[in-house]
Amino acid sequence: MITTTTVKVGEQPTGNPMEVPVIHIQGQGNGPRVYIQANIHGAEVQGNAVIYQLLNLFRQHPPLGDVVMVPQANPLGINQKSGEFTLGRFDPVTGVNWNRQYHFGSSVLEPFSQAYLNAEESEIRDAFRAQLVQQLETKLASPWGLTCGQHLALNLQKMAVEADIVLDLHTGPISARHLYVPEYARARARHFHIPLNILIPSDFSGAMDEASFSPWWQLSQHFSRLGRELPVMVDAFTMELGSQERLDVADARKDAEGICNYLQHQGVWADHPVQPTPATMHACYLKDYKAIFSPAGGQVEYQARLNHPLPAGEPLATLWHFNALASESNHSRVITLPCDCIPVLHFASASVQQGTELYKVLTNTFPL
Repeated sequence: MITTTTVKVGEQPTGNPMEVPVIHIQGQGNGPRVYIQANIHGAEVQGNAVIYQLLNLFRQHPPLGDVVMVPQANPLGINQKSGEFTLGRFDPVTGVNWNRQYHFGSSVLEPFSQAYLNAEESEIRDAFRAQLVQQLETKLASPWGLTCGQHLALNLQKMAVEADIVLDLHTGPISARHLYVPEYARARARHFHIPLNILIPSDFSGAMDEASFSPWWQLSQHFSRLGRELPVMVDAFTMELGSQERLDVADARKDAEGICNYLQHQGVWADHPVQPTPATMHACYLKDYKAIFSPAGGQVEYQARLNHPLPAGEPLATLWHFNALASESNHSRVITLPCDCIPVLHFASASVQQGTELYKVLTNTFPL
């Protein structure tokens, strides 16, 4: 059964509630619970199309466990317009990234690990999840109040914390498809068939994927130090589905099939109803995911193709100084890199200040 509700994530100055739509798919048996959200950043709309395609696939192939999907997860960000452009990456009041306001307090780990060291895994899972829910409830009830962004993040997180699998759907500026992969989940990430992959540490720094998997990874580390091996009980990934301000519902089917391939390997279905198109998958560690900043202001001609290897010394971009065309001084500069790389994304505008992030690239790559 599929139902739709709304969840309040804040209030407008008029006093009217800010709400997000929530799609609930009731599981047909015993399987992992899944939470998927999209569009936490206003311009990153392609994840909504992927949720549409996933909903069609779930209708055809009902999952064993419950699935919750939240398209248009940020009603404020979606409506942050400046002319024809959608802003919506940062809270306009505080300036904080909408995707850096989730919460986890690690002080619970040591006493919890001591108390549940000899418990069954199912008891540990239920009790620790209850601890995480209580943290969020306490945070939301703070007598000091919260920012708008925190209200939004914590109300979304209350839904995500109930899941065994969490997927946060994003896009880049002008971007190839890529996946942020917790290092502990490297083997399972192959099932998404995403061409470019960035292996990230399992620490917490405020993003939804980290808020979902890092508490469980840290719990596993605490149990290990006490002499018991405990699996990481929650998987979470951030998926980057191409470029912002782009909506392609037909193309979203490919990413939906990749997600379903991962989900079916995690036991969401008893069989394998979906067969995605295989992809060549490259990866690097987060420390080797490099940003290149413009050495000067000017107009930039982006030349390196995304998701195509670029040898060291080959042109990445050309920076033009059209204000100097009539002079005999150099009016362009070719930008190259000292190492081989695979370009992942580049800045959306052709006009840049000195210090603008032009490209992000994978270096020291290896097969996933």
